[in-house]
Amino acid sequence: MGKRTAIVGATGAVGTTMLSILEQRDFPVSDLRLMASARSAGRVVPTKWGDVTVEDLATADPAGVEVALFSAGGSRSKEFAPKFAAAGGVVIDNSSAFRQDSNVPLVVAQVNDAAIKDHQGIVANPNCTTMVLMMAAGPLHQAAGLNRMTATSYQSVSGSGQTGMEVLTHELDILGKDRETLSQGGWSDPNSDLYSRPIGFNVLAHAGSFTEQGYTDEEWKLVHETRKILESSAIRVEPFCVRVPVMVGHGIAATMFFDRPVALDEANEILAAAPGAQLWDDSKVPTPLDSAGIDDVLIGRVRPTVGDEGGISLWTVGDNLRKGAALNAVQLAELV
Repeated sequence: MGKRTAIVGATGAVGTTMLSILEQRDFPVSDLRLMASARSAGRVVPTKWGDVTVEDLATADPAGVEVALFSAGGSRSKEFAPKFAAAGGVVIDNSSAFRQDSNVPLVVAQVNDAAIKDHQGIVANPNCTTMVLMMAAGPLHQAAGLNRMTATSYQSVSGSGQTGMEVLTHELDILGKDRETLSQGGWSDPNSDLYSRPIGFNVLAHAGSFTEQGYTDEEWKLVHETRKILESSAIRVEPFCVRVPVMVGHGIAATMFFDRPVALDEANEILAAAPGAQLWDDSKVPTPLDSAGIDDVLIGRVRPTVGDEGGISLWTVGDNLRKGAALNAVQLAELV
């Protein structure tokens, strides 16, 4: 039976991906509504279910919507998601607005599906970086109990939406005109204001906004969301989030220790069987380019720890617009 479905934030990078995934997965839509900010209202979007005119979220009536996929930013989620839930719909929210709300389940499909049964009208989608990492950490935790983890992310610019991709394209064009200055200095500032430093041909050890103790909100998400998803407040997480000049695909290098030593053969066996993931051997290291446009998260460079034995180090990379956001949201909609 079809569901009356809405995508909120339908014209953004994640919203457009949500629409394509609904179409690809044959989600049972009986009626589709697309909503966005006033500047996008009135745009006509061709879909599998016919042409749909984008509505202004501020004036849209949520009555009748059974499933609402939100990717409109935290402030809009806080304002409008409760209204959709109160009108009888189930909201799958892709922002950080409700992730740490004790009444809202935080769910990675194929990792902690059971948590969704306790929803009260709103389900939270984890952060894209956490999500990609959990596809590897979740199965290992279920087998051996994750105790502590050091995780460094290499996050693509699409984590900042369409604007991030436009900024990278612009900066690669400006900075790439004089390659000599990139190696010898004297480059001209491309004058983009999205990031604190240029991202083209560069690596920025700053993803997110700085908060307490010198950590960014992206880094704290890795800490708090890992604990909530894996249902263990005792897990110790050391996070570091880095922005890299990649269009799509977040990578995370992680070292994990468990309640007991985990041998390499056991880790490989667990990861090879993990749903929604592909285990690659060292003959072919997975990259963001490999992950772009596919549903599976890619896992590689799996090896035993050497400084402190008994743990596992690995690399995981996934399309942050798909599994990191839109795909997981649709998978959660399928679960509810």
